[in-house]
Amino acid sequence: MTAPDAPLPRILPCGDAALTVEFGRSLDETVNRTVLAFDRAVAAEAIAGIQETVPTYRSLLIHYDALTVDFGSLRQRLLALAVKPLVPVATTRRWRVPVVYGGDYGIDLDDVARTHGISADDVVARHMAGDYFVAMVGFTPGFAYLSGLDPTLATSRRSEPRPSTPPGSIHIGGAQAAIQCLAGPSGWHLLGRTPVRTFHPRRAPVFLIAPGDAVTFYAVPAAEFAALDRAAEAGEPVAELVTP
Repeated sequence: MTAPDAPLPRILPCGDAALTVEFGRSLDETVNRTVLAFDRAVAAEAIAGIQETVPTYRSLLIHYDALTVDFGSLRQRLLALAVKPLVPVATTRRWRVPVVYGGDYGIDLDDVARTHGISADDVVARHMAGDYFVAMVGFTPGFAYLSGLDPTLATSRRSEPRPSTPPGSIHIGGAQAAIQCLAGPSGWHLLGRTPVRTFHPRRAPVFLIAPGDAVTFYAVPAAEFAALDRAAEAGEPVAELVTP
């Protein structure tokens, strides 16, 4: 996946027990897939002292035990690993996520439609037609950042972020799409809501959707939301897991 003459990543300290491995400085799908591939390579290497890795769009955050391994030694191990060919990340899980679009569930749907000079139904159709890739999970637990939004739906973020948005909100912001799990602030545009808990502390697994997964959306009637929401709260995935 990486060429022998590819530039080495930048490795930067983050305090005294973490570091960041940077592969780029932009939101680029190739860079993101390199980060995810490197994350898997680090896991396979089983380097003593590494406690947790957190992949993002363009970098990998690594937490380590400073009593087991120091920054300099770990940096050299990671640089040596970075020059080896990386195995491309293959999407092995695809999720179909139910969404109630518009109305009280997606309060920005009509505004997004007006912005682009199309109907709300067109926005929904284009959003559901997207084949999304989970680039990273962050910001709040279970918040999944998705690449693959139809470019015709790209919408600048709100000039005034909302201090709180509902759990399960289905967003778009700029060229990105997202699934929000917990209630929280957001400057993105709300198209709908899903009952799916991408994060549930009383369920195994706690995190349902992971970086490298694929996601598609399908519409469900508002009348079905409450029952699906109860099932999700009880620990059912609600989202459908299908083969790629």
